[in-house]
Amino acid sequence: MALWMEDGSNPLTENEKADLDAIAALKESSALEFKEKGNEFVRLGKKHYTDAIDCYTKAINQKVLSNSENSVLYANRAHVNLLLGNNRRALNDAEEAINLCPTNIKAIYRAAKASLSLNLLDEAKSYCVSGIRCDPNNVEIKKIERQIDSLILEQEQREALVTKAIAEAEKLVSAIVHRGFKIGKAAYQELTGLRKPVLDKNNILHWPVLLLYAEVMSSDFIEDFCEVDMFSAHLDMMFAEGCPPLPWDAENKYTREAVELYYEAGSGICLSKERILRNFLEGTAASNAQSIALDEKDAVEDSNHTTSANKGSSKWIKVHERRTLHNVLKEPNYIIPGIPVFYLVSRNSKFYKDFKAGRWVPPS
Repeated sequence: MALWMEDGSNPLTENEKADLDAIAALKESSALEFKEKGNEFVRLGKKHYTDAIDCYTKAINQKVLSNSENSVLYANRAHVNLLLGNNRRALNDAEEAINLCPTNIKAIYRAAKASLSLNLLDEAKSYCVSGIRCDPNNVEIKKIERQIDSLILEQEQREALVTKAIAEAEKLVSAIVHRGFKIGKAAYQELTGLRKPVLDKNNILHWPVLLLYAEVMSSDFIEDFCEVDMFSAHLDMMFAEGCPPLPWDAENKYTREAVELYYEAGSGICLSKERILRNFLEGTAASNAQSIALDEKDAVEDSNHTTSANKGSSKWIKVHERRTLHNVLKEPNYIIPGIPVFYLVSRNSKFYKDFKAGRWVPPS
């Protein structure tokens, strides 16, 4: 009998041929029955979706249906997998359906939908193009294509913003390194936030500068301190005649003639170019960029760049008002704590003696 024939062997008698035809008919009938059961389970709702998948799988496994019929089964199973959120399985089934029947429009639509759910936008777009080629008036495919086009545009715009942010940050780092400035870990971020320098079209740096009144740890900000400006120009504006005294300076000891500026030398660790770059990217479209490419030379230099300014303890260095910000930032013993920070004291205050004697340290 045909039931006992080895796989791949040909029937020798008319009876064997008849047996094989009967077996094939039974398998085909069984496959179609499984298909209809699967369709019925889908109509019964979510609780029966796994039963539907099982039926479609059994129908496929009969291996007696035509390519077009099997394409329908794979497309149906893809539909149920989409309903269950099994997007990768849905895509695999839809692709198999398309391989069996390239014009199966439902399979193409489901492949596009699954690709979109997996954020495979290029693949999803490609399926939409194929679908519209097969069925130019298909409303559902045109609808999903518009959605995909919108997401692709958003992605391209986002990538453009990331590229621009990285390019600007790299240019900023290059300008800082070229000037010989040293950047360390940011200090007083509760006051400074994500402020960072700006490089203008003339290649001049503009820094946000934090001024701290050491005696009371009150603060002022100079939002745009051009690197070629002298300190005296900003102090003249801050303590101009007619300006009210500082709220906490009841005795009016902080006057233009009495104030002095200092920076803390020998404090902090120089950051590598990559670390500086990542700090400058914080708060931008590229803040979560996974990889930032430095050229080979920069990478080698960075491996040895995390060093301190000097081996001694920190000390206070007076800033001469007629110097520019650029010249002060270039001092070999000054590591910029994220952005420049300077301390104001008054010669008229009792605190001044303690400060000058080194008996005061910034609060940690």
